[in-house]
Amino acid sequence: MNPRLLLVGYILLDWAAAAASWTVLYAFRKLRLEPEVLGTDVSLVWSERYMQGLALVPLFWIGLYAVAGMYARPLKRHRILEVGQTLWTTLLGGVFLFFALLLDDTIGRYQHYYASLAVLCLSHFSMTLLGRLVLTTRTVRRIHKGIWSFPTIVVGGNERALAMVREMEALRKKPGFRFEGFVQANGSDVDLAQIMPRIGQVSDLRQLIIDRQIQEVVIAIGSGDHAILERILNEIEGTGAAIRIIPDIYDILSGSVRMSSIYGTPLMEIDQRLMPQWQWVIKRTMDWVVSLLALLVLLPVFVVIAVLVRRSSPGPAFYRQERIGLHGRPFDIIKFRTMYKDAEAAGPQLSSELDPRITPVGRFLRKSRLDELPQFYNVLRGDMTLVGPRPERAHFIAQITERAPHYRHLSKVRPGITSWGQVKYGYAENVEQMVARLRFDLIYIENMSIALDLKILAYTVLTVLKGRGK
Repeated sequence: MNPRLLLVGYILLDWAAAAASWTVLYAFRKLRLEPEVLGTDVSLVWSERYMQGLALVPLFWIGLYAVAGMYARPLKRHRILEVGQTLWTTLLGGVFLFFALLLDDTIGRYQHYYASLAVLCLSHFSMTLLGRLVLTTRTVRRIHKGIWSFPTIVVGGNERALAMVREMEALRKKPGFRFEGFVQANGSDVDLAQIMPRIGQVSDLRQLIIDRQIQEVVIAIGSGDHAILERILNEIEGTGAAIRIIPDIYDILSGSVRMSSIYGTPLMEIDQRLMPQWQWVIKRTMDWVVSLLALLVLLPVFVVIAVLVRRSSPGPAFYRQERIGLHGRPFDIIKFRTMYKDAEAAGPQLSSELDPRITPVGRFLRKSRLDELPQFYNVLRGDMTLVGPRPERAHFIAQITERAPHYRHLSKVRPGITSWGQVKYGYAENVEQMVARLRFDLIYIENMSIALDLKILAYTVLTVLKGRGK
């Protein structure tokens, strides 16, 4: 079971379908439409324009599918999903190609436009869907037969968990779980020990997922037990494992359970996708475009600030400091230096509004947020994004997580130059303020959208122009 090979298969089939549909459209227009316009038969000649389209049009479709998320999680795709995504991407892409490539062609009757668009969309939809259904059906059948499966851990060993596992193992069509064992959530839930080994406690969960390359975690505790559920989710956060919860009757009656397969026990899947794939693509494109333009346009400002920083006190103009980024990976953040050299010789310290370590120029840079400008380079490198939770140092993250373990949820996304917490709070002067700011960052993550990013950027620009930063 190799997801990369499956992904390559989808891309090759999509390319072949796009090339074939472009050929069908070209042949239809040459053999059916052009004779009516010219009043004479036309031979099928593969022109230069056709060859250019054959090279570029399939790349357009593959790019559109990537934006739509059709290459994400290739092993988790199903046939209904293929029909829906192929249909709307075909309509969207077909209309775009029509206006971009076909609208200025010479035609005999206005109906020729409709005919060309119909042939393009119908041929592309049918050929693309056929190839995808063949590949997806093969994958689904292998999973149902148990040939392919996903390493799975059950959290909690209560009676409901035992019933769920037995029901799944008795199914003729397997749902794809390969149970490695269970993790005990409290002292009494040991029913599952009858059929699978107990492999640890909740505190071991993160390391078990990493060591055993677990892809699915099934939580078998009541969804109303918020304390233990929060602890479990904090342990799983950042591992990449899919999370499912065995529902109780209250979950079912409240409408929380959505059926994704007609086979197997109904499970609630926690959707860890924070934004649709197309919005992620737009967000990253915004990062690149805005950061590149900012570095080019603001170059004179960079030079002036660098000179002022150097003259304000001995030391370099720029300051590098290790921060923790996406999925807990460290990186060096770049800022204009706002403190005197060796200001942290005694160890990491948070700054305050009247901190004597801050230079006069540094105080202005902090209030105006201009010290953050070099981080556009971090955004270009992929360490950061324009809008996201501010990155912290490992020293302070350890202190924050002692008081607020859910801080780990911030590692779901790249840290940002600005954030809702930064707009509301400014620089945190102590760990208590960091924890208070955390609430705004968590709300941002759960409501991420391009529109919200634009709003936060607008507030940040106002803060810079008015010099209201803290």
